[in-house]
Order: sequence, then C-alpha cells, then structure tokens
Amino acid sequence: MNKLLTVGSFVMLAAFAAACNRAEDSADVAHDVNEAQTERAKDVAEARRDGAEDINKQQQDVNAARTDVREASAESAYEVAVARAEGDLKVAKESCEALSGSAQKSCKDQAEATYKVAKAQAESLKPQS
Repeated sequence: MNKLLTVGSFVMLAAFAAACNRAEDSADVAHDVNEAQTERAKDVAEARRDGAEDINKQQQDVNAARTDVREASAESAYEVAVARAEGDLKVAKESCEALSGSAQKSCKDQAEATYKVAKAQAESLKPQS
C-alpha cells in the first residue's frame, strides 16, 4: 500500500509539473499582456507626473533664490553707494577746512551739492519693496 501511495504521489506530482509548463490559451495571454501594458502605461504616466511636479517645485525654489540674490545685490549696491557718498562728503568738508571765509563756505556748499547728487544716485539703486 505504501508503494502504491508513493507511486501515485509521483504520478500526480508529474501531472502537476507538466500542467505548469503548458502554454496558456492565446486569448488569456493577450488579455494578460494587455493588462500588463496598461499597468505599465499608468505607472510611467504617474512617474512622469511626479517628476514634473518635483521639477516645478525645484524651479520655483530656484526662482525665489534668484529673486533673493537680486534683492541682496541691489541692497548691497545701495549701501555701498550711500557709504561712498557720505565718505566723500566728509573728505570734501575736511579739505575745505584749509580754506577760509567765503571760499570755505563755497567749498562746503559744493561738497553738500555733490553729496545730494550722489545720494540721489544711490537711491536709484535701492531695491523696491
């Protein structure tokens, strides 16, 4: 009986193994291929959409950083121009001290006028808020 059971088990196992390697019906294969292609197309479209969203977000971050750099550059140019104008005014006034009377007053007035022009030019560099 054991021998019959063992032989029977081997026969059934061989039948199952043979059934696993059997070609599927062409209609079933076509259906499975179609489903796999549809799933692939969906996955590719989703990956592209996700990638486009990531790129768009990064581009927005880059644009914001560029704006920040432009604003910082403009602010720096403004501050440098103001510092230069104020420094030039101090130097000019100190130079005027070598003069006396109306020449000194005229020299200081000229220094103030030059400062006002330089300050106005600096204001044109100031970033717009």
